[in-house]
Amino acid sequence: MANDQLPFFDDDSDKDPSVTPPAAAEPATDVTDAADVTPEVADRPRRRRGRRVLIGSLSILGVLVLAVVGVLGYYLKSVDNALSQAPRADILPTVSGNLTVPGGSNGSGGSGGAGDKTGLNVPAPDAANAMNIVIMGSDSRGTDRGRSDSLILMHISGDRKKVYLISFPRDMWVSIPGYGNAKINAAYSWGGPTLAIQTLENLVHVRVDHAAIADFTGFTDLVDVIGGISVYNNQASRSDGVTFPMGQLNLNGKDALIYTRERYDLANGDLDRAARQRDVIKAIFQKVLTPAVLANPSKFNAAAQKIAPNVTVDSGFTNAAIEKLALSMRVTSIDDVRSLQAPVSGFAVSADGQDYDVVNTPVLAQLATALANDQMEQYWQLHKNDQRVTAP
Repeated sequence: MANDQLPFFDDDSDKDPSVTPPAAAEPATDVTDAADVTPEVADRPRRRRGRRVLIGSLSILGVLVLAVVGVLGYYLKSVDNALSQAPRADILPTVSGNLTVPGGSNGSGGSGGAGDKTGLNVPAPDAANAMNIVIMGSDSRGTDRGRSDSLILMHISGDRKKVYLISFPRDMWVSIPGYGNAKINAAYSWGGPTLAIQTLENLVHVRVDHAAIADFTGFTDLVDVIGGISVYNNQASRSDGVTFPMGQLNLNGKDALIYTRERYDLANGDLDRAARQRDVIKAIFQKVLTPAVLANPSKFNAAAQKIAPNVTVDSGFTNAAIEKLALSMRVTSIDDVRSLQAPVSGFAVSADGQDYDVVNTPVLAQLATALANDQMEQYWQLHKNDQRVTAP
């Protein structure tokens, strides 16, 4: 199936104007963004983007939940039946570019060289078995591929005991192969998931093993099937007539969707929205691991049936490959799922007037090394308390 014909989510609002990419190697100009226009104009794109934010978040569930709970042998038939409904497509890049880790050589050396005190330059014993899966959500409409507003790299440790969810903010200013510098979400509009993955590979200098892109259909129902979720909200907000106070929230599918799509009423916009996405992923994962779902074959099967048909995965991520991953997983609790954001040092404006997020290059080099050497736990311990960059 061609990249521009993937069955991505199609909503019922007006589609964006067509986007013409810049000439190769010229600085890119991003498509009009609701964050870059006046509040009156932003209202319509805000509604249009509503559903797709949860798309990117929940697409990870199609891999993570089925994989982790798949260790229970008597569920494998249900999992296999569900996975057979998942669309497959050739979305991984055939040319991955330069994957050499800064300061080292393709994962064998760290960003700090011999004097590095972080320990990230020493490959973990199981580093060769680590897996990187890209999760994308899109606002595409049929053959109009749109943009990716949710980009998460899931790193599964080589010993299968930890999972790391790393959000890459849509406004990160990066180099897009063949086009020059632009916001990272522009890669998807110009070259579909393949270019988006290649851009991410070049950014963090590791190869992506698999990719997943989700459609919206069925995911709000999924939250309801498992009985809703509970998340802690660290800042009050209001969206689409629903108020979310600070504190612990119990969300049904509809409210979870509204909760994760909001960015305009959050102090740090898309950065806070990405954090909410990761929180919702973890909350769903945690709920599926409860006896109410995990020990209830009927409920588990209903959840599995909601997931698989709405997740497009790369053609190499076959049922057998996913089930092999499932049987190897050793995640035992929600604490084994770590949530991070790709490092951003601040904000700036491009020559053509675009607001963008500035990549924290030194810390990104550490992240690249940690990914290549399967030392994400060390990276997590080093940066889990980093002060959050605040919007201007």
